[in-house]
Amino acid sequence: MGALAISAAAVLLLLSLLHVESRKGTVKSSSVIGCDYFQGSWVYDDSGDSPLYQTPNCPFIEKEFDCLKNGRPDTDYLKYRWKPTRCDLPRFNGRDFLRKLKGQSIMFVGDSLSLNQWQSLTCMLHTSVPEANYTLVRTGGLSTFTFPSYNVKVMFSRNAFLVDIVSTSRGPVLKLDSIEGGKLWKGIDVLVFNSWHWWLHTGRKQPWKFIEEGNKTYNDMDRLVGYEKGLNTWARWIDTNVNPSGTRVFFQGVSPDHNKGGDWGEASAKNCEGQTKPVEGARYPAGPHPAELVVERVLRGMSKPVYLLNITVLSQLRKDGHPSVYGHGGHRDMDCSHWCLPGVPDTWNQLLYAAITARIQPN
Repeated sequence: MGALAISAAAVLLLLSLLHVESRKGTVKSSSVIGCDYFQGSWVYDDSGDSPLYQTPNCPFIEKEFDCLKNGRPDTDYLKYRWKPTRCDLPRFNGRDFLRKLKGQSIMFVGDSLSLNQWQSLTCMLHTSVPEANYTLVRTGGLSTFTFPSYNVKVMFSRNAFLVDIVSTSRGPVLKLDSIEGGKLWKGIDVLVFNSWHWWLHTGRKQPWKFIEEGNKTYNDMDRLVGYEKGLNTWARWIDTNVNPSGTRVFFQGVSPDHNKGGDWGEASAKNCEGQTKPVEGARYPAGPHPAELVVERVLRGMSKPVYLLNITVLSQLRKDGHPSVYGHGGHRDMDCSHWCLPGVPDTWNQLLYAAITARIQPN
């Protein structure tokens, strides 16, 4: 009887995947008996299983993510598979994903990195069920991809800061303690949030003129400080408005850029241009991303469960995965922030699939 009890306990442990719990001041990863799905390395896989889709089969993919169509000459970046150190990542099954989400909605909320992940997932699902009809409707900053036969909506809401930017007579104001945009998130079954890159913008790309918190107005502030204040406002909204029995909340983690070769130990590289292979091994030379440390700190202070898809390290290792000069065709710009599709966001969605289909609940 004791042996049977031990065996049952082992099975339960095997089912506890990817859960990051923010409760009682902790952020922890549940794992498969000592396996952390977010720690590992990229392995070359020429078996034919990668990539999971071809962009010509997904005409809705944004042009700037379709690196092959834009002339990228190398293809090895398509053949790397994420291998956790002590286990294997479950293979993505789009039909299973749609069945388990039948009658539900999933919404990605964030900047163009959320768009990157949303586009990846919609293509992965469409490729899995090519016979299923779909509709794609874009209204303002909201895009809705629907599979009517499964009654599943996969949505993207463009919201770079999560907190509000308000037009005033003085110009646009970034309000660190206001989150009216949250009204759109109510009633969604699965929410996947992301925010970071726009907090860094200055000059013409900066969408606000002032920062406001309470009755204080600032011309500027340390961007990491502002980011943490904004995330704390988001965290309070989640703690106040989300019922975990009806809505599961994920935070995507911070997607890194590769604009400085010294970060991965190649001082002669100005940026990601010409990179064709990942960083070897499981450690990124530049160490932890400071914004990811902020995310983890905020999640530790929350009372409601949030699942951290900690994609930062595995993405840091993929210096080869960006469009670079192949974001729009020709050599008109350099993009070391977004990701080619197929590519790294497909792995983010494999992790999301594993978390959602495991039906993990907080302790």
